[in-house]
Order: sequence, then structure tokens, then C-alpha cells
Amino acid sequence: MKILVTGAAGFIGFHTVNKLLEEGFEVVGLDNINDYYSPQLKYSRLAEAGINQDLIKWYQSVVSVKNSNYSFIRMNLEDKQQLFSLFQNYKFDYVINLAAQAGVRYSIDNPDVYIQSNILGFHYILEACRNFPVKHLVHASSSSVYGENAKIPFSEEDKVDTPVSLYAATKKSNELTAHAYSHLYNIPITCLRFFTVYGPWGRPDMAPMLFAKAISEDKPINIFNNGIMERDFTYVTDIVNGLIKSMIAIPDESPKYRVLNIGNGSPVNLMDFIKEIEVNLKKESVKNYLPMQKGDVPRTWASQLKLETITSYKSEVSLVKGIHHFIEWFNRYFKE
Repeated sequence: MKILVTGAAGFIGFHTVNKLLEEGFEVVGLDNINDYYSPQLKYSRLAEAGINQDLIKWYQSVVSVKNSNYSFIRMNLEDKQQLFSLFQNYKFDYVINLAAQAGVRYSIDNPDVYIQSNILGFHYILEACRNFPVKHLVHASSSSVYGENAKIPFSEEDKVDTPVSLYAATKKSNELTAHAYSHLYNIPITCLRFFTVYGPWGRPDMAPMLFAKAISEDKPINIFNNGIMERDFTYVTDIVNGLIKSMIAIPDESPKYRVLNIGNGSPVNLMDFIKEIEVNLKKESVKNYLPMQKGDVPRTWASQLKLETITSYKSEVSLVKGIHHFIEWFNRYFKE
């Protein structure tokens, strides 16, 4: 089985590739290694998977020195001809599309890149799956599509027509386009709405890493909405396990399309999350309380009934264990 994982140098992509390789799949990773955050962290993830940074060139495949079932190629999703050639050459069985311009707040000041990457890039993924058919396309959507939804927990049946950030709007647009392609061209597609993911090798622009880095350096941490926030924090291995279960469970209804929440299913108070980081770093934070930021929401909470019914998914990693593993990696990575 050949699987394309886009966004393979990213946080979730890195963990997804590793799990797929553990399970014996042949994997091709794709990433443009942009500079939205430190490219060196992305290269470090790739190196951990056996991809030599010095060998990475645009549009050229590099085979992992740790696992010959893994090859990596640097490419933009918007590179239509190169993307189509990749699909034609490898004849993928499955596609896991994790590549996107991330970041809610970044989208407020940099809208163009979201349209280019998240809208046009995803369109070309759909076109590639149409022209070179795959068994199943799994696409990373986001809990941000729920916007300021007051009903909790968030259900896939809830109305999501009022996004509060451009990032969320692009993710909702992806879901709509995916539905149309599935209906028109009979492509099996699952859109997974990820809820706040954390863990080793996490993104430096996200709260867990920002908190850990500031606390470890005795710098103040910014706490928005004066700390009155809850997030459905989900450990990355739970996300990856659910993602792969969803990939294998190919939709067979008509249209062959579905949207599924994937999270922990139990929201955590932001201040409790911070406290657990403090405990593991053995340091108390200096707190800078601020009002709510544009594009942010006070609470997220995933209803996972559909995912559990289809895949028997259950989140397994507790907050205590997850933060412990995260800080263990954090201390090791930043001391090297």
C-alpha cells in the first residue's frame, strides 16, 4: 500500500509518517518546508525520520536512511504539473493531506498565502485524486470551523457558516469543495476536524510550546481572555491513531464523503494546562493577562460519537501523561 502524506515535515505529518512506517506501509512524504516557523525544526523532524537535509532538493525524491519504505520530496501543493507527475508515477492507494498554511492569528495579517496554499493547493490535490484515482483521501480540517458556536460539545451536524478567521473560512471551503468532488467524481473523502493537538515535536507558534519556552527562560507568558478559556487538548499519538483508523475505514455511502471530529472529547481549563507545564518544568510562570484575540474562541469541545461509531476510536493519553512526554522532549531537544 502506497500512501502520500502531505505536510510530512510538519508536527502531525511527522508523527503520522512514523506510525504508518511502523505498520508497514510504503510512504511518500511531501512538504514545501516554508518559513512560517523555523525551517530547522522541520529539517530536524525529517532527520529523525532518516531524511538527510543536505540531500533535499526541490522536486527530487530522497529515501530515508532509516527505512527504505519512506521517501521525501520537497514540493508545493500549488505546483500542479509536478504534483500530477508524482501521482502518475507512484499510483497512490491513499492520500493523507495535512499540508496547509496554519495559524489563526497569522491569517489576519497574511490572507494571500491562505488562499494560495489552502484553497488552490487543496483544489490541485482533489484534481490529482480525480485524475489518478485513490482508494481514500483523508483531509485535515479544523475545529476552528465551529467559530463562536455556543452549543457544546461541538457536533458535526452543527451549523458552521460563521467562521471568525480566514484560516477557518479556508478549512470550511475545503470541506465544501471536497463534498462536491466526492459527489461528482465518486472519490471517497474524509475531512477530519482536529482539535487542539500537542506533544513532542510540536509547532513553536502554538500555546504549549510558547508557554514551555517562556517559562523555561523566565519570561512572561501571554494568557488571553484573562485565562477564561477551555481547549479540547489532544495528544498527538491519539490524533494519529484516529487518523489512520479513519483512513482504513473507507466511506461507502453515497456520496462517499464524511466529516468527523477528532479530539480528546474532554475540554481542559487553560490555567490547568499551564499548571501542568509548570509542574513538569519545576517553575512557576509569570503571567501576562490579556483580552481575547481576534479570531480566537473561548471554548472547544469535540463530540466524537461519529468517529467512535465508525472506528472504535478512544483517546488514551491523559493530560498528565501527555504534558510529561511533551516536556521530556522539550528539555531534550532544546538542550542539544
